[in-house]
Amino acid sequence: MSASSETSEHLHVDFDAGICTISFRRPKKKNAFSVAMYAAMVAGFEQARGRGDVRVILLRGSEGVFTAGNDLQDFMQAPPTGPDSPVAQFLEHLVACEKPIVAAVEGPAIGIGVTMLLHCDLVYAGESARFHMPFVNLALCPEAGSSYLLPRLMGYQRAAELLLLGEPFSAQLAYDYGLVNQVLADAAVLDRAHSIAVTLSKKPPAALRNSKRLMRDGYRAAVTQAMHTEFEAFGAGLVSPEAAEAFQAFFAKREPDFSKFQ
Repeated sequence: MSASSETSEHLHVDFDAGICTISFRRPKKKNAFSVAMYAAMVAGFEQARGRGDVRVILLRGSEGVFTAGNDLQDFMQAPPTGPDSPVAQFLEHLVACEKPIVAAVEGPAIGIGVTMLLHCDLVYAGESARFHMPFVNLALCPEAGSSYLLPRLMGYQRAAELLLLGEPFSAQLAYDYGLVNQVLADAAVLDRAHSIAVTLSKKPPAALRNSKRLMRDGYRAAVTQAMHTEFEAFGAGLVSPEAAEAFQAFFAKREPDFSKFQ
């Protein structure tokens, strides 16, 4: 039997046969995350982690889009200012979640849409998926522990290529760099991710949790420390003159000019 709850206008949480599916449903904004959506994701994770019948969490977008990252207008109106913010709480749940997390990526995955995948256990992407971490372009630093996890996953030079240049990259490159497990035809992504979640849901739950814990505990403290350091630098960046120029240029749809900064 399935049960669902609309925890936000743009986020849907569904429980069915041991799987908690969290769907981003804001297609008019390419599923960009608002503060309300972050709060709803926190509530969804709390439910999933607290329910004994939930064995797996499945993250997905909608209408061919994973997520365009943060809704910048909403984000600037209510920037994360401390560890109690919905953004920080969501990241803490990702890091601390003891149950397997599976992600199905279709279309754009931008900013947090990429870095959150580093905390998933299995990631499946459509062949037309496009990944992008434009933090530096917005005069900001990486987040979600990505400054630690990306070099560890793919090597420093590859991580620097993605973070310092801040250019979009393909699903195939994401696979080559170890960010995703498999690239499939777009129409097959959700079915594949769901079938994997079903397979995991039928395995011994304690063994799954222990296996994940053993793999991740060796660097969990380092990730947590990296997130705290990133959070401070990110907050400082948000109020910097460089960020003011970057955001003004973004909303005006023009090229930013950083020539006056040192």
